[in-house]
Amino acid sequence: MKSSLFRFIILLCLASSGLIAGPAQAEDDEIRKIDRIVAVVDQVVITENELIDRIQTVRSQLEKQGGNMPPTDVLQKQILERLINDRLLLQYAAQTGVRVDDTQLDKTVERIAEQNKLSIPEFRAALEQEGISYRKFREDIRNEIIIARLREREVDNRVNVTEAEIDNYLTTQSARGDIQDEFEISHILIRTPEEGAPEELQKLREKAEQALKQLQDGANFAEVSASHSDAPNALEGGNLGWKTSTQIPELFNEALKPMQPGDLSPILRSPNGFHILKMTDRRGGTSPLVVEQTKLRHILVKLNEIVSESDAQQRMIMIKERLDNGGDFAELARQYSEDASANSGGDLGWVNPGDTVPQFEQAMNLLAPGEISEPVRTPFGYHIIQVQERRKQDMTQEAARFKARQEIRSRKAEEAYADWVRELRDRAYVELHLEDKY
Repeated sequence: MKSSLFRFIILLCLASSGLIAGPAQAEDDEIRKIDRIVAVVDQVVITENELIDRIQTVRSQLEKQGGNMPPTDVLQKQILERLINDRLLLQYAAQTGVRVDDTQLDKTVERIAEQNKLSIPEFRAALEQEGISYRKFREDIRNEIIIARLREREVDNRVNVTEAEIDNYLTTQSARGDIQDEFEISHILIRTPEEGAPEELQKLREKAEQALKQLQDGANFAEVSASHSDAPNALEGGNLGWKTSTQIPELFNEALKPMQPGDLSPILRSPNGFHILKMTDRRGGTSPLVVEQTKLRHILVKLNEIVSESDAQQRMIMIKERLDNGGDFAELARQYSEDASANSGGDLGWVNPGDTVPQFEQAMNLLAPGEISEPVRTPFGYHIIQVQERRKQDMTQEAARFKARQEIRSRKAEEAYADWVRELRDRAYVELHLEDKY
């Protein structure tokens, strides 16, 4: 009774706002299709027009990839599930204070336009040519940023990787003898309920068998993924990218070991459901990682509400003049530098390629040992850099541990995020009306 009343109120509100036609709009009904609710997600609704808009966007993306479209009913259900999850995440973000203001959004849109080598007016025109509303594009980007920040706060920042886990990871790789083996794989998942009835499980297995048969007959993997898979990236073709053997479940690893590029796995059964894997490529065997390290020190003047760009430049010019006239770098760093290295005379120790921001690294690489740079502008402020020494260093072991940490964190974060979204969905009130006819 409660849900019916709530639904009636929503319908009334939509009618009053013009989203659903009233009696006075009878003539318009012949011209404009009446919008309707296809899902209720807690306190918000998803309308048919929203679903249609998203389907058109996905169809456009799939067409650019080439190939046939999944059946409409399959595509509807896939996209509706994604819309429901997005609504749940955005509601939770709003309730817990995750927001993105217009300034932050503008910077992100500008960066996207720059990546496409377009000005904002040109980018806006390009979107309109594709039939995409600029206002809607901005809101979609805002929502993507909100969801990314929510995930970072609720899941990623809580994932810890211990040194023992790294040791075990590396030991496992070494024991397998495939420490450098990597696979590029695509994945289809037919999800099964935790306590599904035998008849339901059999029906889902038949769905997996149908998908595998289509692939064996030469169907495009991305198309079959979009039509059958319940994985989060189903509509993007199911590609998982390059994974090492310890980044993937043991079930997958055992199936992939004998496979060659282009091969399909048999149907694999896990607690999550039925899986089909395709190996696109595999690689292994890399040389020891030897990098050129740079020992350096710097002086940093930051910009803030009190120190303007002009003030910082003048201060750095004065410091550089003193250095050019024999001033002691370490002493000037202790006196003027505004970061944690000041107490040690600006010493940053040995730096690897990629450890610093690009502007800093570019200036550093141009210096000979003993040479002092002109003031260098980076996002942190103005720097004066002195290179003290360079050396070649074998970083194979350190790189292996760093990579292991990243891979363990990525795997744990993906699992934790999937579990968290599932729990959010289980706690939510979701009412589906996609099949309703009125």
